[in-house]
Amino acid sequence: MSSLFVVSLVLDNLTKHFGTVTALDGISFSVKPGEVFGFLGGNGAGKTTTMRIVLDILRADSGSVTWNGQPTAEAPRATWGYLPEERGLYPRMGVLDQLVFLGDLYKLSRKEAARRAKDWLERFQIADYAKRRAEELSKGNQQKIQFIAAVLHEPPVLLMDEPFVGLDPVNVALLKEAFLEMKGRGATIVFSTHQMEMVEELCESVVLIDRGKVVLGGPVREVRRSTGRQVIRLAIDGDTELAWLADVPGVRVVRPGQDYAELDVEQSVDPETVLRAALDRGKRVTQFLIDDPSIEEIFIEKVGRKPTEELHLVGTGAASGGPGAPAGSGAGAGAGTGASTGTGAPA
Repeated sequence: MSSLFVVSLVLDNLTKHFGTVTALDGISFSVKPGEVFGFLGGNGAGKTTTMRIVLDILRADSGSVTWNGQPTAEAPRATWGYLPEERGLYPRMGVLDQLVFLGDLYKLSRKEAARRAKDWLERFQIADYAKRRAEELSKGNQQKIQFIAAVLHEPPVLLMDEPFVGLDPVNVALLKEAFLEMKGRGATIVFSTHQMEMVEELCESVVLIDRGKVVLGGPVREVRRSTGRQVIRLAIDGDTELAWLADVPGVRVVRPGQDYAELDVEQSVDPETVLRAALDRGKRVTQFLIDDPSIEEIFIEKVGRKPTEELHLVGTGAASGGPGAPAGSGAGAGAGTGASTGTGAPA
């Protein structure tokens, strides 16, 4: 543990098996207080299983999870806000009624719970839905209600499993604003995702897991610089093919595009070589940017596939909540059960 900061959340050598399947294989990482932390991995990597162990919904076979030095199983339930990947709302209960009910479970007065809920509904542009049943709402609006349920009691730690899935750009922007507000209040935010653009925009630190193992982790800037490589974003007026780059040693196009192309540059090559080669050929350069590889590129490099691609291993459903998973083990556990597990409210 670093002496430079107080670690809030520490996962130490977590293992979890479902039958013959190893869902988690020695997972270890720590989260600083008050930071936005990205928990990355493809579908089936073990993200949901890890979150449910933190919340004491599942028990690890070995290893420990602590919050401020105390086992998370002993922390008050109000410590946590939880947004599951699958919906955990009461489908036939009115939106405002169930938010007030969930607030009451966290010892909020009904009046205060209603006030906070109405404020959030207004902010999320769904105040008119307060008396509707949850099942009558779109998936995107259900996701917003689920988020409100997770933050209504203003928890110190917010755990969110794929919070941006199924949201349109307007709702993504609203949720990102809410993230920043919670961070401004001092909350520690951990969210799992395979949407890498959200990671670079929101996260200060990340950990990447694959097949239940930590592949890499650290501050986002350090992770992006860890490859020792650089990439170039290059746009040439009237030339999207960039065929002449074949004559420039140590440079290859990794992502062609109409607006610009992304080039990978070997460590021994000066990126300025590409610019000089373009100008020598009389090209009109409209964009030339030297950058570190993106988190998505690093993910593909380390894991060998895109983050949206699922694992297709026998039995991996147990780790990801798919077919063959024990009850309560995967992303869908608790969905539809309401306060007990789906929303993170006290059991």
